[in-house]
Amino acid sequence: MRLLVRFGLLAATLIWLAGCGFQLRGAYSLPYESLYLAMPDYSVIAVNLKRAIRASGTTRVALTANEAQATLVPGLESRDRVILSVSGTGRVSELRLRYLYNYRITDDKGRDLVAPSSIELVRDLTYDDSNVLAKQQEETLLWRDMENDLVQQLMRRLAASKPVFPAASQ
Repeated sequence: MRLLVRFGLLAATLIWLAGCGFQLRGAYSLPYESLYLAMPDYSVIAVNLKRAIRASGTTRVALTANEAQATLVPGLESRDRVILSVSGTGRVSELRLRYLYNYRITDDKGRDLVAPSSIELVRDLTYDDSNVLAKQQEETLLWRDMENDLVQQLMRRLAASKPVFPAASQ
């Protein structure tokens, strides 16, 4: 009897998960045959983005802009720490981390295939002067998490983009 109840609960849970639209994040299908990343090789964003593009399986990472169908050109990238609140004694008690990343997608002649866009990521954290080292480590982890989130958002935007390829010039 207990086995039957457990099996029924498991079946109900699986049916509920299937009905709510839940699905594991898979590889993205990009609308480009080849993509060049106009970023330095030592950039954390570039390394993670190249890894994600290669995992997609449909797009190859080009070595030069001339051999690529599209080029991802990063723009302004800024990281800000903003004080949100101060305690009664004048000490910082909350911080906001803000990461702004602008980018464009161009063809081999520099024409925009997708309008220039930006991604803004925000994380809030509490701050405590008595735990400075722990809070610095937490901030470092939040910045790393924001970088990973940025790569995932870039991949989603690249996959959802509808590029307008200019007609071949006569």
